[in-house]
Amino acid sequence: MLAYADQGNGPATLFVHGVGTSSYLWRNVIAELRDERRCIAPDLPAHGGSPIQDDLSLPALADTLAGFCDELGLGQVDMVANDTGGAIAQLFAVRHPDKLRSLTLTNCDVHENTPPPGFLPTVELAAKGELLPLFEVLAQRPDLIRSSVYGDGYERIDDPGALVDAYVKPILAKPGGGRAFERFLAGIGPEEMVAIESQLTVLAVPTLVVWGTGDAFFGVEWARWLRDTIPGVREVVEIDGGRLFFPDERAGELVPHLRRFWG
Repeated sequence: MLAYADQGNGPATLFVHGVGTSSYLWRNVIAELRDERRCIAPDLPAHGGSPIQDDLSLPALADTLAGFCDELGLGQVDMVANDTGGAIAQLFAVRHPDKLRSLTLTNCDVHENTPPPGFLPTVELAAKGELLPLFEVLAQRPDLIRSSVYGDGYERIDDPGALVDAYVKPILAKPGGGRAFERFLAGIGPEEMVAIESQLTVLAVPTLVVWGTGDAFFGVEWARWLRDTIPGVREVVEIDGGRLFFPDERAGELVPHLRRFWG
């Protein structure tokens, strides 16, 4: 069973984070929505409080989320996803469309931009087994997070210790967690995302795309690719200057669009 945050009552809304983060990413969005919705944010396998699983491929993680929904008896959910979680959400949508009431994608891996060029050096370090030592240093020196790949995803990091505590230390705390994390990253490639293009072209699930325009990893052209590919896309909203993790930093700009879309 995945570890998860579960707050509020109302329509079930599932928030999916990306690689190297956790359900903590969604805390500010949930704080604004918990009075009107049941907000559920799982930690992906090997992240946060969740255990490691053998198969950490993107399709396997999509199926893990489907099983998680079944365990909680959620029925249909409104899914909101970011970063690698957005890739998992697209796979979830084509593999389990009956479980979705709606889909919202924020800056995320799309088609052949999986992983994006700016993240490839991190993936290559993971493949060589050289990322874990850097994570171990980061756990001891939270101030270094500003000069890491996390620093590229945030406009600013006011509390580096909080991010290290929420994102880095839980990965390292699990027996074999660091190596599992490296295995997860090393396995990310475009093949599985390119393979679902034809299924996305017939995906009728109502879909909202909200994209920060200042992202170094996922340019706004990929938001437009989603719009032009998925017939269920109702709208593309651009958050001026928002970076990869704008759902954390700028939750107040995302939530009104979610409310309008769901309404």
